[in-house]
Amino acid sequence: MDPEQRQDGRTVSELGEFGLIRRVTEGGSRARNTLLGPGDDAAVLSAPDNRVVATTDVLVQDVHFRLDWSSPHQVGRKAVAVNLSDIAAMGAVPTGLLVGLGCAPDASAELVDGLAAGMWEEAETVGIDLAGGDMATSPTLTISVTALGDLQGRPPVTRSGAAPGDVVACAGRLGWSAAGLAVLARGFRSPLAVVGAHRVPEPPYSAGPEAAEAGATSMIDVSDGLLADLGHIAESSGVSVDVRTDWLEVPQRLSEVASALGANPWQWVLTGGEDQALVATFPEGAVPAGWRAVGRTGEGTGVTVDGAEYEQQSGWQHWRQ
Repeated sequence: MDPEQRQDGRTVSELGEFGLIRRVTEGGSRARNTLLGPGDDAAVLSAPDNRVVATTDVLVQDVHFRLDWSSPHQVGRKAVAVNLSDIAAMGAVPTGLLVGLGCAPDASAELVDGLAAGMWEEAETVGIDLAGGDMATSPTLTISVTALGDLQGRPPVTRSGAAPGDVVACAGRLGWSAAGLAVLARGFRSPLAVVGAHRVPEPPYSAGPEAAEAGATSMIDVSDGLLADLGHIAESSGVSVDVRTDWLEVPQRLSEVASALGANPWQWVLTGGEDQALVATFPEGAVPAGWRAVGRTGEGTGVTVDGAEYEQQSGWQHWRQ
């Protein structure tokens, strides 16, 4: 049911736990991977590969999102997107979602309706559903999403397989979410292109399995910033990574926004997080269509930009910002 059609003014405490669960779980049709959905102690999903890829992300109000900047629907889509991008980064395809929600007793039912509608919408873009979850009372609105995936017979693409001489390549947008955050932080709500990128990321879901098929040696999604996340690959693989700015580009829209705000757009591109792009390493000549080369790996350790250490902070770190 469209959440706009059931604005009855009730709170979640008035609905009760099971009434609220019904409103969330009736949001869409069941995917073929879901053999048994909500209503029992646990869901049952098929696992054609006999292995299950699993990941969890937690989004906390005023840490990961603000409801004065984003609608509940947008927050719901983002909560799912940041998890599905992790599945893609392993070279897998999504198969299902489990959702945990904590909110205050006086939270409106419409708030939860909006969150659920956004989650269903994002899940349906990859043909999956909300297979189950849990709800609890919490003074802070908290969303925990567990995404499951299928490797389709391929080995997982980890962070530890890069070798010296690999090409570093990226799929998806870089810097757009950071630009949108900068705009919102200044009290503006436009341009919508960058603000929208912060509210709802657009991960290149299909690019992950495509990279795995092409022989990617390592992969990660860009959640904390290109340099920061490449640092994880460098450390896990025991290689160095050099990002080439002449292989990257600053989109015109980001340049315009940076000029208006007195900011450096390269900072957004190199260190901005939450675009949920994918970055991977490939043997020479193996970079698939839809991916663009942004650097190379080498002997040694660490991440450099144009051969030199980057002097600014490389990306987001919890408890340090």
